[in-house]
Amino acid sequence: MQKTVAVLGGGVGGLTACYHLSKSPQVSQVVLLEGSGRVGGWLSSTRRADGAVFERGPRGVRHVGPTGRNTLNMVAELGLEGELLPVSHRSVAAKNRFLYVGGRLHRMPTGLGGVIRTIPPFSRPLLLSALKDLVTPRGAAEDETVHAFVTRRLGAELADLAVDCLCRGVFAGDCRVLSVRSCFPPLFSLERERGSIFLGMLLGARSGAEAPPSALVRRSQEERWAQWSLRRGMQTLPEALEDRLRSSGRVHVHKHAAVTRLETQGSGWEIKLQDGSVKADHVISALPAQALASVLPPAAQPLSEQLREISMVTVAVVNLEYEGSVLPVPGFGHLIPSSEDRGVLGVVYDSVAFPEHNRPGDPSTRLTVMMGGAWFQEAYGNVGDVTEKFFLGQATRAVRSHLGVSAQPIWSSVAILKDCIPQYHVGHWKRLENIRHYIGHHNLPLTLAGASYGGVSVNDVIFSGRKAAESLVGEV
Repeated sequence: MQKTVAVLGGGVGGLTACYHLSKSPQVSQVVLLEGSGRVGGWLSSTRRADGAVFERGPRGVRHVGPTGRNTLNMVAELGLEGELLPVSHRSVAAKNRFLYVGGRLHRMPTGLGGVIRTIPPFSRPLLLSALKDLVTPRGAAEDETVHAFVTRRLGAELADLAVDCLCRGVFAGDCRVLSVRSCFPPLFSLERERGSIFLGMLLGARSGAEAPPSALVRRSQEERWAQWSLRRGMQTLPEALEDRLRSSGRVHVHKHAAVTRLETQGSGWEIKLQDGSVKADHVISALPAQALASVLPPAAQPLSEQLREISMVTVAVVNLEYEGSVLPVPGFGHLIPSSEDRGVLGVVYDSVAFPEHNRPGDPSTRLTVMMGGAWFQEAYGNVGDVTEKFFLGQATRAVRSHLGVSAQPIWSSVAILKDCIPQYHVGHWKRLENIRHYIGHHNLPLTLAGASYGGVSVNDVIFSGRKAAESLVGEV
């Protein structure tokens, strides 16, 4: 039966849902409702007139796993192969990653030597952590914090340093409250299936058959990509999706169309906007969980309560440009454990990974400093009370302290990304079960997509948009 589907939220998840719906003859009309004046959500690139590119949100995408391959397939379908900027596993940006511990930079151990020797900031070889994992029995809990899981299997030092930093880099979150089952499902599954993380990695996780890889996926494997970006920045991807949707003639894209209320009407919805309404047979919500909760009808209060429990954190992102080559070490960047600095999460050496985004001509160094996250209020106070000038000062001080860069930046940009990354706290999987059960039990014509539920990476969000569309129309 042909139907009208409304997609709420024009981030990359909502755009992807529209993209797949537009291919299906089962849908007569797709309406995309985006509250702001642009699509793309947190994929946001600053393109300077001189050719330099800076990212406010994600700056690179990994190609591994089914979700990574799915994204590359879509990139190929959109005709963006010529825009790709791959980073090889052999590059210094892939091999050199640092932790800032004890007031100095430490390169993360790599290769066999990094496993069998003691390399600061760690006090013992990583091989001993692997041996601990091999003799540690399976956990019995349905879920636990990332910190507790890693401490139990690999030791407290790895949890306190490496994993604390990893969670700050990926989720801007605290590994002492984040769920291992929801944040790192492969680790949870390896322990469940194999009884050991390392044994599971050696034997491989159990998985079903996969579709044949596309030519672009095969290229990424042959060239051993670590990650990739796009020549004009990551914002190119949502722009290409928007162009494809508009040219399809089947998707109506509405910006400045914030949803104020969802009301059930027969077997469908009436979607109230500030200046009118839209009727739809089905809604795919790619809004953050708390935003969806605020517009659901009062009768769905139990669902709203579950959605509101999925919290978000705010991150301040400061892009900096310095004259000349100022980095003391080449690499992707460095992360800072919460024991070293609560407020500053990490510094990305953008010029190393993607030199193509530098301004042409005289050399310059682009850096991005990330601050706040789960520690935003503790370190900086209420988001409305902190100025961009303050964060610029914090960022330049961090660069001076961590990297020894005494010069002042020749260009800067500050963005305070309010409520930008969902936090999957312990029990998140059960909350999702309850949410899905409520939607199914009450036959709500509602499907959820986006970062609030099954993964915060660009790949995860794109995959969620595809799966949301396919849950209505089948595989396309």
